[in-house]
Amino acid sequence: MKITVYNDWDHVPKAESEGTDEAVLAWDGEYRKGDIIEFSGLEPGRFYMVKVDAAIETSLVLIKEETVLYTVPFYEKKTSYNPLAFFGNRHVVTIRYARDYEINSYKNLALNPFDQHEVSGVYPHASANVETRGEAVFAARNAIDGCICTLSHGEWPYESWGINRQDDAKITIDFGRKVDFDKIVIYTRADFPHDNWWVQGTFEFSDGTTEVVNMDKKVQEPHVFDINKKGIEWIRLGNLIKADDPSPFPALTQIEVYGTESNLIIKTPSKD
Repeated sequence: MKITVYNDWDHVPKAESEGTDEAVLAWDGEYRKGDIIEFSGLEPGRFYMVKVDAAIETSLVLIKEETVLYTVPFYEKKTSYNPLAFFGNRHVVTIRYARDYEINSYKNLALNPFDQHEVSGVYPHASANVETRGEAVFAARNAIDGCICTLSHGEWPYESWGINRQDDAKITIDFGRKVDFDKIVIYTRADFPHDNWWVQGTFEFSDGTTEVVNMDKKVQEPHVFDINKKGIEWIRLGNLIKADDPSPFPALTQIEVYGTESNLIIKTPSKD
């Protein structure tokens, strides 16, 4: 596997590193607008541990492509990230095969700080039918980045999924494979009195079933729903009903889905 940093306009490598089971790239220099971090030589269908920057948590992801391009965010696109991410003149990027115990552990199946707005083949992945004004701080990916700060809105650490006042707003978490889970946790944004909140929502699952859940006004505490499902490839939260409050701005800070892989006998494929 190989990590390469280059600018999209000339594709001349700024830095690169490769390895058999793991690639570690430490390099001196500054990221510029248009820079790409390319992960290549990957085996489609394998789980990887990816750390795209020292200021971003490591992600356990299922990758179904031989090559993944990560666009380094700049300007407005960077507002939903830690300001220290991709900053300065010394950087570390790593990728390695995930180990069996990491794959098979009980975990938050939705968590992916590595998620990108417009990307395919890397899971889990968040998408939605609306994002407020198309701004990065209200993108669907914010709901699975691991940040649970609810008391304000806007730039990191208060990024969230914003629905642009749209009554039919829906967010989808695609796991990219079948998973089993027994708990869903959501943090709703609580920048009161700016914000409203939801009193009800409906989870839709890839097996065709649904679950209506009731919510109330939370500040920092999460909503915890004991929902047992097996063999689910994606979940969707919609039919969101706002509280009777003057504010038109409810939003979702984070969604967590706790469980395991549907097939717990997953083994690391042989390199032979």
